[in-house]
Amino acid sequence: MPAYSFVILSYNEELHLPRLLQSIKALNAPVYVLDSGSTDRTLAICEEFGATVAYHPFENHPKQWHAALNSFQIHTPWTIGLDSDQIVTPELLMKLQDFRDEDYLGIDGIYFNRKNYFKGKWLRFGGFYPKYLLKMFRTGIGYSDLNENMDHRFVVPGKTITWKDGHILEENLKENEISFWITKHNRYSDLVAAEELERINQLRSQTVKPKFFGNPDERIAWMKSIWWKLPLGLRPCLYLIYRMFIRLGILDGKAGILFHFLQGFWFRLIVDVKIKELLKKGR
Repeated sequence: MPAYSFVILSYNEELHLPRLLQSIKALNAPVYVLDSGSTDRTLAICEEFGATVAYHPFENHPKQWHAALNSFQIHTPWTIGLDSDQIVTPELLMKLQDFRDEDYLGIDGIYFNRKNYFKGKWLRFGGFYPKYLLKMFRTGIGYSDLNENMDHRFVVPGKTITWKDGHILEENLKENEISFWITKHNRYSDLVAAEELERINQLRSQTVKPKFFGNPDERIAWMKSIWWKLPLGLRPCLYLIYRMFIRLGILDGKAGILFHFLQGFWFRLIVDVKIKELLKKGR
């Protein structure tokens, strides 16, 4: 048996789940899927691939991952957490085939490199590549960061390493319809606005220590600590300039420019507007 198990979140993922499960099938590793009430063929697909399924109602991604890590009896020393719209590339598959627990003594977590796609376009610029995500961690040691409402990350207390070669590919095909993207992110903006209001009122703190020269998550925590101090309404403009011109997002072509505008400006502007509305209601 491999040294790791896969844990996956799902909700109406008949479009994505076969891609992911097929990409890891050769590893013959245990697969666990936490579903939040799918009404399409998701559960049938899980059965076809031999995955173990449990149910938990969805509130937000960090809480759903927390539930996922506590819903299954995982007996392998390592756990890999993946989203249904991700795929393991052949290069990463080879690294996992060669993985041995005894070669990673003293390591609690491993960062994978992600390639993100939007409308079929690889987002190579705008700060989206390389993008390192902590996806593999020691079972019972790694946990879901519950101090954020939307941005999800796994956290480990000990040493981590980064695999720069080999990738996970991420492409949500549902987001090819702009109405789906807007509806989804409008919902996310409610979660982020509520979270930031709690931060303003010092009711929420960062789990990961902000550190500019730290691991990928510590660097993100440092950038967020700066972001939360910037003026509401101005920071989306600054971020768009940063994404488009400093990180060369403009080179990602029409689809990429649309993504950077929507995700880097529109979404964050809506968050700021909602924060102001919540502050006004509070007063």
